[in-house]
Amino acid sequence: MKIVLFLSDTHSFWDEQLTPYALKSDEIWHAGDIGSLEVLDKIKSFGKTIRVVYGNIDSREIRIETVENEVFELEGLRFLMTHIIGKIDNYTARVRELIELYKPHVLLYGHSHQLLVKKDKKGLVLVNPGAAGKQGFHLVKTAFMLTIDNQKISNFELIKLGKK
Repeated sequence: MKIVLFLSDTHSFWDEQLTPYALKSDEIWHAGDIGSLEVLDKIKSFGKTIRVVYGNIDSREIRIETVENEVFELEGLRFLMTHIIGKIDNYTARVRELIELYKPHVLLYGHSHQLLVKKDKKGLVLVNPGAAGKQGFHLVKTAFMLTIDNQKISNFELIKLGKK
């Protein structure tokens, strides 16, 4: 069983309300638009397993320390994490190729700043934690805590961090 803090689109801002969640998690996942090395260093400082992809606003320095796509298996589920996917059921060519190649159970992404958990037409589970930063058109900063155990995702806890 793994407890995960999943966030995206911090845009150079670490909300200290996330710290207790980071401390009680086994892993921290960030789906891009980190924004600064300080936020990346903060995520690393918790000493947890981290899975971080870069986003479209991330600098060369952040891209050197992260990857564009992260594919991994955890508790019997295969995950694909990337920042931009295109539209649901009309993914970018790059994402379609990744889905075909890796056949993930779950597609994790950011970019849209829109909180989402749903299945696409083919049954692929999509998870977007919204945006945990202050920049963008979202009204409330959000993230997720979730439990991964025995091929299931459970205990989705929406973390509302207040207005941006």
